Amino acid sequence: MNPFTAHPAAVGETYLEHMRFASRFGGRMTVGGLAALAHALFPFLFTTTASRISDELIRMRAASRGRTVRIVDVETNQPLDWQI
Repeated sequence: MNPFTAHPAAVGETYLEHMRFASRFGGRMTVGGLAALAHALFPFLFTTTASRISDELIRMRAASRGRTVRIVDVETNQPLDWQI
């Protein structure tokens, strides 16, 4: 099988669909990682950005597989609604 289409086909996508999803996902990961690094140096910056983006990534993956996901606070089991 063609290495450019084998994995996309295995997850039910065309090459271009997979490229679009992976690019968007990777871009969000990069932004979240940069925010986390900036927060490590300056704790008053980006206080919820990395965790909010992490939650977005979880939702993106679930949606790409046709699942739904609910992000909740582990202590209260209440849904988390992030505000920008």
